Amino acid sequence: QVQLVESGGGSVQPGGSLRLSCAVADVTLDDYAIGWFRQAPGKGREGLLCISRSGAPGYYVASLQGRFTATRDNAENTVYLQMNGLKVEDAATYYCAAARTSGRNMCPSQANYDSWGRGTQVSVSS
Repeated sequence: QVQLVESGGGSVQPGGSLRLSCAVADVTLDDYAIGWFRQAPGKGREGLLCISRSGAPGYYVASLQGRFTATRDNAENTVYLQMNGLKVEDAATYYCAAARTSGRNMCPSQANYDSWGRGTQVSVSS
């Protein structure tokens, strides 16, 4: 069982930036692709992007490219989500999730993530 813990959420003004962290425990991070998701109040969960085992990005929402970037530090067993140019509509609870993949460069389909963190809240308002 993969344990994931998100941190780094908070409140920012529109146009601001945040970096979220996803600490992964009890497994070798190199074996897993990590996805970032969010859920706003009253809405369904939305897949945002993935970072493959090799560090290659895959965007589930193409329009986020250029604003949201995922990186990983396998030595620290941590994945990061850098969010720039935040908008009011980006406010949500953000989750990371893990999926074991055979290919190092692949991002799995959203249904294949089977371990989830509890989320960290991001608020964007002026």
